[in-house]
Amino acid sequence: MSQHRESSEIPAKVIDLISDTITKPDIHMRQAMFEAEVGDDGYREDPTVYLLENKSSTLFGKEAALFLPSGLMGNLVAMIAHMNGQRGCEVIVGDKSHILLWEQSGAAQFAGLQMREVRNLPDGSFDMSELREKFRPSNPLDYESYTSLVCIENTHNYLGGVVIPLEWLDQIGKFVKEKNVPLHMDGARVFNAAVHLGVPVSRIAEHCDSVTFCLSKGLGAPIGAVLVGNKMFIERCRRIRKSLGGSMRQSGIVAAAGVYALDNCVDRLAVDHLHARKIGNAIHQMASPDVSVNLEKIDTNIIIVKLNNLKINSADLYNMLLKVDNENDDNLNKVNLTSVRISCLYEGCVRLVLHKNISEEDVDMAIEKIKYVIGKISFSN
Repeated sequence: MSQHRESSEIPAKVIDLISDTITKPDIHMRQAMFEAEVGDDGYREDPTVYLLENKSSTLFGKEAALFLPSGLMGNLVAMIAHMNGQRGCEVIVGDKSHILLWEQSGAAQFAGLQMREVRNLPDGSFDMSELREKFRPSNPLDYESYTSLVCIENTHNYLGGVVIPLEWLDQIGKFVKEKNVPLHMDGARVFNAAVHLGVPVSRIAEHCDSVTFCLSKGLGAPIGAVLVGNKMFIERCRRIRKSLGGSMRQSGIVAAAGVYALDNCVDRLAVDHLHARKIGNAIHQMASPDVSVNLEKIDTNIIIVKLNNLKINSADLYNMLLKVDNENDDNLNKVNLTSVRISCLYEGCVRLVLHKNISEEDVDMAIEKIKYVIGKISFSN
């Protein structure tokens, strides 16, 4: 995602909604890290890493788990492991998926995998008829590739943090089982999905052969992701992680933050969801012809804002939210001293992400700043 240079004049209050990756560990998480019992995880001797992996596999209803530095590495390791040495085969991904758009085509770079796109529907699912059309059998003619894996994403980042319906997960689960092809979930924010639906995360992962989830987004840990699957699959993944430089030593220090997050930071994701809807409602109620949100698509902690490019582009909105030039508005000092930081998805579209470091007071201040900027764009002479 492209970002833009901030103003050299830093406002007194910065409300950072660029991503939930910017969260910092609180004092309780830091204490857990400080007290963590550690060992050399390269030799599988770190008890805190073992605890995190065991806790994760149990939560997801899988046999085993692997701690990794990042979710991107988790997705890449999973794709390499599932192809089982067969370079040149295809992975089916959504056309708006993170794996396709924002992971540097790692599957092609490091694994010789070709990604084949299927259109993402507004709820993050695929059109099943198109999936069937794009799927290639495992015994093709000599000049064809074949499908080795299907990847889905839940929640779906690019589509605004939407949660894939359970009914569709059941449907695609049946499809891949019939085709005898594994299903991988990029579940970077899958706990947001579980909280939104009010179901255990194991229900969402029920039909998936593997799931990667991030500890460093809404769960608030400073680093790390976990990949879950069956024991044989995770053993392959462990070797691949090593080859990619992802095997760490006394990594229990950061794994302890993950353990704390799973024990204490899942239920509070509902607060982020409420904050996102509150901001979305405020934007919607302004009824601006130039800046709009789709309230029906604010499921979790992400807000997608669409812009009228004839009036305002993403870069300009970004800069206006950082600083408002209101020299003649003596009554708006509080607004002028508030900066709201967002991210630009593409021209005519920006993203706001709520997280644990954003308080209710921050939300109210962000709303006032956003409303003021929208007023300047759409309603001022």
